[in-house]
Amino acid sequence: MNITKDLKQKLTSLEFKVTQEWATEPPFENAYWDNHEEWIYVDVVDWTPLFSSTDKFDSWTWWPSFSKPIDDNIISEKEDYKLLSQRTEVLSVNTESHLWHVFDDWPKELWGMRYCINSASLKFIPKEKMKDLGYEKYLFLFNKI
Repeated sequence: MNITKDLKQKLTSLEFKVTQEWATEPPFENAYWDNHEEWIYVDVVDWTPLFSSTDKFDSWTWWPSFSKPIDDNIISEKEDYKLLSQRTEVLSVNTESHLWHVFDDWPKELWGMRYCINSASLKFIPKEKMKDLGYEKYLFLFNKI
């Protein structure tokens, strides 16, 4: 079994480039940067839940940004020096897919952390379809207190 060949068949060209070759999609030209509906975002490779719209915010970067992942154990972080400065790369633990980067440049009283993520590394599961698709355990994220 050739994993790379299988992924190239499963993913779009952009999804493959972003998740497997560490590409970055253009600002404004990505699916979720300006999306405000209720849903969870899952890894495009294996559909593991990664982020929730309840933790999404407008960071004025034109990519989707989140204050935290759904669970700290589903992502990993590693130092990245590709652009002559230190950044922290965010990866999906199960697939090692490149998601993008996390920054600690937001005031704590707002969000604190900024997980700036490529839309091409994500698929969304609308709140209305979560139960049917086996993600009902994440519906608690949308309960208003």
